[in-house]
Amino acid sequence: MPTSMVEYEHASAEVRAVYDDIMTTRKTDWINNFWKALANDPITLKRTWESIKQIMAPGSLDPLTKELLYIAVSVSNQCPYCIASHTASARKKGMTDAMFHELMAIVGMANETNRLSAGYQVPIDAQFM
Repeated sequence: MPTSMVEYEHASAEVRAVYDDIMTTRKTDWINNFWKALANDPITLKRTWESIKQIMAPGSLDPLTKELLYIAVSVSNQCPYCIASHTASARKKGMTDAMFHELMAIVGMANETNRLSAGYQVPIDAQFM
């Protein structure tokens, strides 16, 4: 059963404050469904927004790399919503179709070799330590 979405006009003052920060930070005029769903629990909404805002902010990794990593993990975790959301964001930050296809090849290969290594219980080489 899908979670109900908390629309801005029906949100509490606490939720509206987070929504306003999301829109200001992202320079947008709308709130996506992920945040509307989390708004059913204002504490989780605020905590999650503060964390993602900090982690996805400018840092040692450039914004596109961060989005590509988010897509890779979302694909591995099989989260259609996050795949769609972060693919759209990555495209806005410059991801091309060729980059997306190469990323999917890497994700697929990493998942395959991870499973093979785990299944064969391959010992870690001393040189990697």
